[in-house]
Amino acid sequence: MIKKRLSIVDIANKLSISKTTVSFILNGRAKEKRISEELVERVLKFVEEVGYKPNSLAKSLRTGKSNIIGLMVENISDHFFANIARYIEDRAYKNGYKIIYCSTDNDAAKTKDLIAMFRDRHVDGYIIAPPVGVESDIAELIKDELPVVLFDRYFPSIESSYVVIDNMNSTYNATQYLIDQGYKKIAFITFQSHQTQMQARMDGYERALKENNLTPYIKEVIFNQDAQDIIEPITEFLEKNKDLDAILFGTNRIGVCGLKVLHNLGLKVPDDIAVISFDDYDVFELYTPSITAIAQPIEEIADNVITILLNKMNTTAPNRKSQQITLHTELKLRGSSSVHKPLSVAK
Repeated sequence: MIKKRLSIVDIANKLSISKTTVSFILNGRAKEKRISEELVERVLKFVEEVGYKPNSLAKSLRTGKSNIIGLMVENISDHFFANIARYIEDRAYKNGYKIIYCSTDNDAAKTKDLIAMFRDRHVDGYIIAPPVGVESDIAELIKDELPVVLFDRYFPSIESSYVVIDNMNSTYNATQYLIDQGYKKIAFITFQSHQTQMQARMDGYERALKENNLTPYIKEVIFNQDAQDIIEPITEFLEKNKDLDAILFGTNRIGVCGLKVLHNLGLKVPDDIAVISFDDYDVFELYTPSITAIAQPIEEIADNVITILLNKMNTTAPNRKSQQITLHTELKLRGSSSVHKPLSVAK
């Protein structure tokens, strides 16, 4: 039989005092309400003996604060999002907040359900890397004056606070670097997506090729958690385009899958084909040769996100202002994009 959870009313009845008095004592307002030290001591001793724990949801309804932040990302196990979450959690905890994590899987319906769950839990703030299709839900949160910060991507049609990186110039510079090294047939392999960050990465690649009068080679793969469903279309694409001399991968996940494909096809990096991946990843340095990557400033992203959110939560709704921050990336040059031959005879 499940033991009934003790409530404030139960405590009040046991001690023959009012539930209001118990509530004031448990919420640290005894001195303010001039409750005697003797009564405070009696209540706290009883609470300790019975192991009473307040209902967090009831407390949030009473105080208007849950001291919880909801963090929604594409995939919490992804290296990029996991590191962002770690930094955010540290800062949040130091400021008296706990984090509830969840993964959206880029699924709009799932994201809507998660937003509804967070609203039911009365979380104090929302940090979201939103998939396409939840624009109205984000707009509703903002309309209801709830603190919201988007990151990694945003919705141009919604006035919101967000932290992103300069995606277009990041891929433009990486593509231009490959061109400067003498590569001519450069492919861009990425996820099929209408998200702002992915569209900007595509734009940067295409802009660099257009400026240099080169032909684009683009493969968009449907987003999937199963690596094999990513590997198969990349394999098919590379088998049809055997004269490519360089590849820019749009994310680290697709980059890791792409490197497996290159290995399976017996292609040597960079002798047969040069490689750059968006998003740096620890394992990229363990490859032989190590993989050139576009590194996002993870700590700086997380710091800006949580700073903006904390400021929003500590400011009354009418005085909150939207902040839009765009950060720069770093192209970390490693062996996968180097040229072993003079540029004049490069492929």
